[in-house]
Amino acid sequence: MTNTFKPSNAYWAETHDVTNRPSPLENYNAYEQDTALKQAVKIHGGGWAHAELSRFGAECGSSKLIELGFQANANKPALHTHDRHGKRVDEVCYHPAYHELMARSMEAGIHSEHWMSDKPAAHVVRAAKSYLITQVEAGHGCPITMTSAAIPSLKRQPSLYAEWAPKILASAYDQRNVSHSEKQSVTIGMAMTEKQGGSDVRQNSTRAYPVDKEGAGELYELVGHKYFVSAPMSDAFLVLAQTKAGVSCFLVPRWRPDGTKNPIQIQKLKNKMGNVSNASSETELRGALGWMVGEEGRGIAAILDMVSMTRFDCMIGSSAGMRQAVAQVTHHCAERVAFGRTLTEQPLMQNVLADLILESEAALAFTMRMARALDNSGQSSEDSFMRLGTAIGKYWICKRAPSHAYEAMECIGGMGVMEETIMPRLFRESPVNSIWEGSGNVQCLDMIRALKRHPESLQCYMEELSRVAGRNHLLDAQIRLIEQEFSETDNLEYRSRRIMERMALAGQAAALYQYSDEFVAASFCQGRFGSESSGLVYGGLPTSIDCSALIERARPLI
Repeated sequence: MTNTFKPSNAYWAETHDVTNRPSPLENYNAYEQDTALKQAVKIHGGGWAHAELSRFGAECGSSKLIELGFQANANKPALHTHDRHGKRVDEVCYHPAYHELMARSMEAGIHSEHWMSDKPAAHVVRAAKSYLITQVEAGHGCPITMTSAAIPSLKRQPSLYAEWAPKILASAYDQRNVSHSEKQSVTIGMAMTEKQGGSDVRQNSTRAYPVDKEGAGELYELVGHKYFVSAPMSDAFLVLAQTKAGVSCFLVPRWRPDGTKNPIQIQKLKNKMGNVSNASSETELRGALGWMVGEEGRGIAAILDMVSMTRFDCMIGSSAGMRQAVAQVTHHCAERVAFGRTLTEQPLMQNVLADLILESEAALAFTMRMARALDNSGQSSEDSFMRLGTAIGKYWICKRAPSHAYEAMECIGGMGVMEETIMPRLFRESPVNSIWEGSGNVQCLDMIRALKRHPESLQCYMEELSRVAGRNHLLDAQIRLIEQEFSETDNLEYRSRRIMERMALAGQAAALYQYSDEFVAASFCQGRFGSESSGLVYGGLPTSIDCSALIERARPLI
């Protein structure tokens, strides 16, 4: 029998309808839709900035800024060592999206506001802004962070501070490759690491030779190499180099006072797995002029003033990555249906989502507590708490970010590994903050060093934990375990990772009880200290936790 059926061309063209696909998470207010962040800002004294943060949150949730983040990462920086005439220029060219993100952050004062404001909670408000825009794009935050963090180091040298601070603190962005003398605003970078030493900067081989006089504030010529220089288009860098008195710190501008190029030569750009919108380079100093910052031979102490601030920003960055992951997965799972129900209605997915939310909220709570300590700088107890808290938070929060990002990708499924989404970028960014500015082991060693030099730091940290004594028996038990750890002095270095983990978890729980909702704090303690949870993977929460309430609290609405 002859088949007389002739299919219509319409059937050939239409293979399916697109259904059950979550809408893009865009054009929402990233501040107003973040209950935990709003609570933290208010309770730490930053309520005066609510309107400003709301405006900035709307900007950070806009499709325009989100697209800028994608463009900046899709178009890597390119190095041009020479111009077309053969002249050495050492210029890194960025995509316009990167420059626009830099401009937005500097106009918002993320690099400067906290150093100039006489309002309370200036560091808290600044941390909130950084937390918001880092969720959009993390790479450009590196030069913003270093520019901000240079201020404490430069204060060691009043003459340099007087010359450079006004331009560092200016709320503008000037991308031109011209001398700082022609600019109203500048950015600052940092160059510490060398091939042979890594974190052990005492092995640095770069030498500094006095041009005339020796000592603080004097002019030197630097000769050597640096293996990691992030944001090489910065207008000046804080650089470590050897003098006859030992490792010293120098401010090395990209241009000499006479307007000629300082011989800071970029050899190559690093081919990084993450943080790709921001250039990092291998650089040689061939007699580059630099001014000594602070006392000769005390360069490590001088630059650690900068590093302590960049480490704090690593905490902000990892916390921001967690929040963006939570926002994405809770939005996705609320709109995605599988097996007849939305994913947020399914118990196993509820367990995973709630666990990711608890990790995110705990990271934010501890980070904002550190911001509060910065606002109270000068109070001995707060300075001591910050001394240990920065090492603990940098160690734990940044180390938790990669597994958090991966689990969030899995919640979304196959699309979670597609470059059209932000999830692969979050995953690639997630190890950066843990490795840079002192890896996990370095943070442990810094904790031990702080305990030896400032034994009162441990007392201040334990006093912070004691403020919530009796609120939760599981937390009380953790505090006793910490006390036991320090009752023994043998093998402290060997045990330091376990100690840091316990101190971090207890510190996060204490911050949640003092500065967040009671049910979030109690859920965190059950999830991290309870016998039902292994803590090895997300999604092992006990049945007593109200997962739905946590998801509803964390999910952004558009």
